Amino acid sequence: MSRTHVYIKVELDLPDSQKDKERPERVAAEICRVIRRVYGVRYAEVSSIMEKET
Repeated sequence: MSRTHVYIKVELDLPDSQKDKERPERVAAEICRVIRRVYGVRYAEVSSIMEKET
């Protein structure tokens, strides 16, 4: 069986209000968790988080 690496870039629009504010790290961890569960991947990680001003 061969192993393949797939790199994905995701841009998130998170709300600015304090009560609805989710940390980007938490959202990224949840995305990795869903990828592992749904697709049965061996390993998923967040390599970097960069905030971008619009």
